[in-house]
Parts: sequence; structure tokens; C-alpha cells
Amino acid sequence: QAQLVESGGGLVQTGGSLRLSCAASGSIFSSNRMGWFRQAPGKQRDVVAVITPAGTTNYADSVKGRFTISRDNAKNTMYLQMNDLKPEDTAVYYCAAGRIYEYWGQGTQVTVSS
Repeated sequence: QAQLVESGGGLVQTGGSLRLSCAASGSIFSSNRMGWFRQAPGKQRDVVAVITPAGTTNYADSVKGRFTISRDNAKNTMYLQMNDLKPEDTAVYYCAAGRIYEYWGQGTQVTVSS
């Protein structure tokens, strides 16, 4: 099956920005919805944003207006632009794809200092 690889995580101050990337195989990228999930310490994994092959997007209320999900079909890459970051955004961020999210990356750490 296709592999997903996240990158772009790191340490940022409150109010700062980061852009996460998710590289996917061409077959998975072109035919499946994709999404970003996150898991904070001691908490369950939650959906952050999703995007369909047609470009339709949806966001968790907690990130709406601050985060933007996008995809570049030519590069088989999905992005999550994160602005105005808050300490509560600290989590491991995962890229996922498929109708039942059967494809997952290994995660990238995002830490927002207060």
C-alpha cells in the first residue's frame, strides 16, 4: 500500500506559524480524501482538517480561521498551514488518507511554547 510521510513540525512560539507537508503516492493522493489529525499528550486523536480530491475542505472548530488545508496535485503533497498557533495546538500531527483512513503517516511533532 501507499506510504504517507509528514514533515514540517517543530517548536514555535505562541502566535507563530508552521506549515506541515504530507507526501503521498500518486494513486492514493489522486483518488482518496486526505486529512490531518492530531493527538495531544494524554488525549485522544482528533480530526483537524480534511480535503477531498475535488478540493472540498472541512475544519475542526478549534482551528477554523487559523489553519488552512490544501493539496498540490502536481506534487502529490498535502499541506496544513498553521497560523496564530496556541499552546493547546501542541500535539503529534498525523496525515491520513482513504475512505476509512486506512493509510497513515508516522506523525510529526508540533510544540507551541507559552
